[in-house]
Amino acid sequence: MNGIQEFRLSGVALPTNPISMLDEICEHFVEHAEVKRTDNLVFMKSESATVDIRLQDDRLLIGLVSPTQEQLQMNRTMIAEHLFYFSGEDPMTLDWSEPAPLGALPNIHAVTVVSAEDVTPRMRRVKFSCADVTPFIEGGMHVRLLVPPRDRTPVWPGVRDDGRIAWPEGEDELLVRIYTIRAVDAERGELWVDFLQHPAPGVKTPGADFARDAQPGDSAALLGPGGGHAPDAASILLIGDESALPAIARICAEVAPGTRIHAIVEVANEAEEQPLVSGTAVDVRWLHRSHYAADARGTLMASAKAAIEAMEPGTFVWVACEKDDVRSLRAFLKARNHDRRQMYAAWYWEREA
Repeated sequence: MNGIQEFRLSGVALPTNPISMLDEICEHFVEHAEVKRTDNLVFMKSESATVDIRLQDDRLLIGLVSPTQEQLQMNRTMIAEHLFYFSGEDPMTLDWSEPAPLGALPNIHAVTVVSAEDVTPRMRRVKFSCADVTPFIEGGMHVRLLVPPRDRTPVWPGVRDDGRIAWPEGEDELLVRIYTIRAVDAERGELWVDFLQHPAPGVKTPGADFARDAQPGDSAALLGPGGGHAPDAASILLIGDESALPAIARICAEVAPGTRIHAIVEVANEAEEQPLVSGTAVDVRWLHRSHYAADARGTLMASAKAAIEAMEPGTFVWVACEKDDVRSLRAFLKARNHDRRQMYAAWYWEREA
């Protein structure tokens, strides 16, 4: 670490399948940190932490170093949450050299609904007031939205002994969903979040339902921010569907003047297009599923691969869409020996079988 003082933790995880766990760690965190793997050792480095995870005797030995105590605890929680998520239904234990501190999470921000409006027929924007928007200005774009039951005093989460988040249960159970901060209005102290309204009948959409019914004064909280910073490159290729449109729009708004941006965005139809306001020129190609043939599939991927083949050297490739499509583009970029430091490829949703 570059800091003069370092804060350290060690941990021991006992997963059912440690090799599979290492594979999951590498696939996920490669989008958020510098990741190196040598046999059964994984090393990760980001602005807020260095982490090494080593397989020894069916155990994963974890070493965590951060420049501040607050970052150390947030990274402990992040690691714990992901390890248990990767474990799924399989049993796993996780112990740390020091217990997690009790009390509120350091990166939770209480917010209040200011207004809600439709941006397009299928995209609804909710504006939240926040006492301190500073962490969201230069932080990551993604947050966990926490919504308490209506007409109950919110009970916000704390930390468990193993570092995971201790979520309130029963009548105080929260709605928890991951979203992109579409914009930060520092002057007004507001954060904007865009919610995709899913039209499929019979599909539960609690996040979209919250946005549809949101009223001024409603309470919520944001946990974060983290992940998904705007690329810093002279040339950027943005690829995604409507689930990625809030992030794509924010990237366009925040890049440096003179950046060359080409975007390929798949949406339902013309009514779902949004202006990509930027301080630089944006060459955007909209793909409309309503115009596809009945048996068409893979239009976005075909267009994306053609654009990658035609892009100028040194272009940063940013991708966010369905899981299998993201994996396909990752493999395509790897086969072309594209610089791993010049890409971001994250899946935002998973297609049902």
